[in-house]
Amino acid sequence: MFGINGPEFFLLLIIGVLVIGPQRLPEYTQKLANLVKEVRRMASGAREQIKEEVGIDIDDVDWKKYDPRQYDPRRIIKEALLDDDPKPVSAGAPAAVAAVAGAAAAGTDAAPVRPERVIQSLPAGEAAPFDTEAT
Repeated sequence: MFGINGPEFFLLLIIGVLVIGPQRLPEYTQKLANLVKEVRRMASGAREQIKEEVGIDIDDVDWKKYDPRQYDPRRIIKEALLDDDPKPVSAGAPAAVAAVAGAAAAGTDAAPVRPERVIQSLPAGEAAPFDTEAT
């Protein structure tokens, strides 16, 4: 607690008793007891509020799962690169993506089919569109 060990805490306690004096000591011990009770009540209220808002009890959380020391970036990248499961391609995907995914699932090294590039030109004399609010 604050870098204070046992003998130092005991010495501070004795000095505090001597400074406060025997007449005011019961009053200050009662204030300290009330302070501890209030802090406990606030901690309990915070725990209940978290339980209400999040929907789980703090004691039920598996904190080991959230420990950042367990994550090794090299292992994560290696697993991602060596993942052999073919990813499903949606029916609305472009033909090039579907062809590459199909070739990967079949295990062939077929070159991806590129769609034909469409170049749009403005009519002669027409200025290029410019948006003054975009800059």
